[in-house]
Amino acid sequence: MNTNTIKTWRLRATRGLALLSVLLFITSVYLVFCRPYQLHWGATDAEIGRPMAGDELNLNPSFLATRAITINGSPEEIWPWLVQMGYGRAGYYGYDLLENAGSPEGLKSADEILPRFQEFVVGDEVPISAVVSMTFHAIEPNRYLIWRGNEVADPGAFTWALYPLDNNRTRLVSRIRWTYHPNSIGIFALELFTEFADHVAVRKVLQGVKQRVERNIEPMWVQNVELFTFICTLVTFLTAVVLLCWRRLTWKAWGAGVVVGAIWLTTWYAPVANWFSALLALFAIAIPFFAHRRGTRDPANKLEA
Repeated sequence: MNTNTIKTWRLRATRGLALLSVLLFITSVYLVFCRPYQLHWGATDAEIGRPMAGDELNLNPSFLATRAITINGSPEEIWPWLVQMGYGRAGYYGYDLLENAGSPEGLKSADEILPRFQEFVVGDEVPISAVVSMTFHAIEPNRYLIWRGNEVADPGAFTWALYPLDNNRTRLVSRIRWTYHPNSIGIFALELFTEFADHVAVRKVLQGVKQRVERNIEPMWVQNVELFTFICTLVTFLTAVVLLCWRRLTWKAWGAGVVVGAIWLTTWYAPVANWFSALLALFAIAIPFFAHRRGTRDPANKLEA
């Protein structure tokens, strides 16, 4: 084996280790800190441990999330907003630009009760998106409703339940259970995406319901800024990973991958203000540019063998 071949394989091994270390770091931070937080956003220990309707549909889920929010309103005031949710219906009161794209009801989620979407019965379809749907498994007015997946065994189960605290305040609790399907590449890819992004969507749904009941709906531009921030930090992290494999391998390039990955996790999962997340996103965009700019000649900065 000649010298050039040895050098090529050594470079590939170094790049592989650099990439693997970045991915292991980000995965470890997600599993240790982010995942436990996102699975239980807003929920109390009692709510997390409490049995809920729909639990029986999937007794051993791979993914189990319980999230909650307090709403200044009675179950009777909140219920109509829940039952009308869905793609091509009232929307999800969240990131409309993404969730309602192509909807026949328009891009913006409803900011009023829509009588034509109030009379559903068990077995009716719940359109989740233009290509995915579930069905109403159970409907108990002013108490809970359950969306059931179409899988024969261990179906996905989405429960939305109302627990009054007093005459003027109610806890809206969301519980999601599903089992991964690694034997189906397409379904498993969608499930992995949901693993990381579900928290962002459900949190916004809970906040959107609260805003509508309390008549304090945020402007659409605010949710669009949030959505841009989330997409921006994810794309920037993926870009940093690709550049780590493709461009000149240096400690700065490796550090860029770590820092941008940490920023992505922060903007998606940490309880930070929107304005701070937006600033982090702008900062993240600049990091790969400076880490990979041409002209760096410091030998101490090189990782390449």
